[in-house]
Amino acid sequence: MSIMRGFFTVGFWTLVSRVLGFCRDIFIAGTLGATPVAEAFILAFSLPNLFRRFFAEGAFNMAFVPMFSKKLASGDSPVDFARDAMSMLAFVLIVLNAIAMLAMPYLVWIMASGFAGDERFDLTVVFGRIAFPYILFISLVALASGVLNSAGRFVASAAAPVLLNICFLSGLFIADWANWNIGLTLAWSVPVAGVTQFAFVWVAAHRAGFTLVPRLPRMTPELKRLAMIAAPAALAGGVVQVNLVVGRQIASYFEGANAWLYYADRLYQLPLGVVGIAVGIVLLPDLSRRLRLDDTVGAREAFNRTAEFSLLLTIPSAVALLVIPTALVSVLFERGAFGASDTAATALATAIYGLGLPAYVAKTISTFIFCPRGH
Repeated sequence: MSIMRGFFTVGFWTLVSRVLGFCRDIFIAGTLGATPVAEAFILAFSLPNLFRRFFAEGAFNMAFVPMFSKKLASGDSPVDFARDAMSMLAFVLIVLNAIAMLAMPYLVWIMASGFAGDERFDLTVVFGRIAFPYILFISLVALASGVLNSAGRFVASAAAPVLLNICFLSGLFIADWANWNIGLTLAWSVPVAGVTQFAFVWVAAHRAGFTLVPRLPRMTPELKRLAMIAAPAALAGGVVQVNLVVGRQIASYFEGANAWLYYADRLYQLPLGVVGIAVGIVLLPDLSRRLRLDDTVGAREAFNRTAEFSLLLTIPSAVALLVIPTALVSVLFERGAFGASDTAATALATAIYGLGLPAYVAKTISTFIFCPRGH
């Protein structure tokens, strides 16, 4: 029951975030459609999100949450561990940001060499340099969220993504009112959202008794163990990211294709986020506590029930994405600069994504059974 309560809390706020995200994407689609500016922004925004899988919700957090949960349960200086992890993570990401700023043209070429030689390439480089610092803030958000989730406080971490969409929507309205450049406004909204999200979860963690003050980075034995646990997950996540890069590379040679894939992904991410990711967020700290107490039977029962519940919600969503993708895309996005041909292409991608949705949700949940054991 505690897992279900946590799931519904995270699921509710995730749903609110995804609904606002749809509003954001509806405005972006109506304003920019599948134009070069839209493709440039979408690719630029995907750059920090590419690395986010390693440093935020991905490999790092999968290793951090079980270790922090065990330290919290035993009283073994959990706050000191969180501060050391935050300081080292911030140091690594600041270095990564500096390198990315200098190497942005090469990053864009690696992601979308088909943009070379036209206006999309230069626009993506400019937008990418503005948006990339988001990786620093969203990774720190993920760490603070992991601290809160381990303590059973899910509201702030689940509500934080809502702020991203509020920043985007505010930027779109301000740009329209002030006649600002839409692409640049959207790009600047990304780091602003990162700062806002981090401030929100930091305050929530502070009120919960976890004051995450950075210190000079140092490689402690606990951080070495954290890195060793995170490495296999990073390797596995890297395979997925290579697939995404290959897909974007191919799409970059077809005008509008990156935008079509983005809008299809937004539909696919709704059930994935509300069900698969929300359940995983709640399940991971619970499994960590149970396994630390050698409650193998309880851990197995919790995992089985959450897997069943997830698939109960996911399979109907997958059927909808397969059966009525054109209707979904048309109602949500077809207006303004987003035409009928864009709807047809986006609907095809949506149906293909829907085909793999149940398996991906099952895979996402299954991953969490290994993390508390350090595998």
